[in-house]
Amino acid sequence: MENDQLLKLDNQLCFALYVCSKEVIKKYKPLLEPLGLTYTGYITLLALWEKDNSTVKELGEKLYLDSGTLTPVLKKLEALGYIERRRWKKDERTVKIVLTEKGMQLKEKAICVPSSLISSISGENFSPSEALELLGILKKLVCVLENASCNLDKQ
Repeated sequence: MENDQLLKLDNQLCFALYVCSKEVIKKYKPLLEPLGLTYTGYITLLALWEKDNSTVKELGEKLYLDSGTLTPVLKKLEALGYIERRRWKKDERTVKIVLTEKGMQLKEKAICVPSSLISSISGENFSPSEALELLGILKKLVCVLENASCNLDKQ
């Protein structure tokens, strides 16, 4: 690439990923509004549906969110009745996040969200198989950026 092309905005990987992220999250909004969720609330519940009774620290690590971002999300999810925050008896400084019955039941309502999202972005220019291929590439990129040796076949 020529020097004057190196700093063009459209040639920046970071910018393409940033714009894609914003646009995909925008596509989630109408799918999540009927559930009373924001995108961040949705991914928090996804993590809890995978592993309930997680600590705030575990959730933050899984979601790549700091406590300043995660705490308001947890407060909102608790106000909606989807989770409870409980101090761990062995260490009062540790807060565990536990799904309520209502939070567990929401999983059934949210089951259509992933396929609805894929349907909303799929068409003749972008197929569901391309979406899966892109997901694999992005997982690989995350592993490379974290300098981790990931076995992507197991995910």
